[in-house]
Amino acid sequence: MTRASLSPPENADMPAPELDIRMMACLPENQNYAFLVRDKESGLVTSIDSPDPDVISAELEALGWSLDFIWNTHHHWDHVDGNLALKERWGARIVGPGGERRPIPGIDVMVGDGETVSLGASVATVWATPGHTLGHIAFHFPRQRLIFVGDTIFAMGCGRLFEGTPQQMYGSLQRLASLPPDTQIYCAHEYTLSNARFAITVDSANSSLAQRVKEVEALRARGAPTVPTTIADELATNPFLRADAAELAAALNMRGALAVEVFAELRQRKDTFR
Repeated sequence: MTRASLSPPENADMPAPELDIRMMACLPENQNYAFLVRDKESGLVTSIDSPDPDVISAELEALGWSLDFIWNTHHHWDHVDGNLALKERWGARIVGPGGERRPIPGIDVMVGDGETVSLGASVATVWATPGHTLGHIAFHFPRQRLIFVGDTIFAMGCGRLFEGTPQQMYGSLQRLASLPPDTQIYCAHEYTLSNARFAITVDSANSSLAQRVKEVEALRARGAPTVPTTIADELATNPFLRADAAELAAALNMRGALAVEVFAELRQRKDTFR
């Protein structure tokens, strides 16, 4: 097991390398997403997390791709359960966070905040996003304006605080919110409809949210995914990113409260929402 070496910087004057992204629904009720990402120039492929090795391998075979890497965002079973089977089947090299409480199965390279990992010509920066777990990371492709966030942020939601504090999670969300508005967010679960139904109970005066709830209901009614989302959409409609909005604090009877306090109240309410 090694630490990651920094990748050479990309030439900003050149067009961004192109990526093929394949998203697969898997595990119970198809609520987990697996992502295969392929650098078109080199043909190198990584799986972002490994929720279901059979689904991932079947997709690879259908596409005629091989699997060179697995990039893990955190240690939870529904993100790493396929690591060993995929490593044995494809010889994939496993990259994951070095700061987790539990070891990542089969990990070859540990990475931390600010380090970079390469997929051929495409380079991703590792972002520490603690909160859901203490060592949670995201993989940001700045030139392609997309980020794989695991369970830190969801469409109109965020991950539960299994290990981290509200301060840590809110800080992670604020960091993500600083990305360019058109950045695409690839989150790991199809929780959007439930998130939308909660969001409207705490932010009912938000007209952008009301419209998005209708759109999400229509998508899910025909079985269509709601992932990826964008930073712009989340800034407008995700209550966990709007914890600093005066109207949201007022709706929670928390006028004058700190944004992180509003966030903590929102997270507590969502934990018991049915």
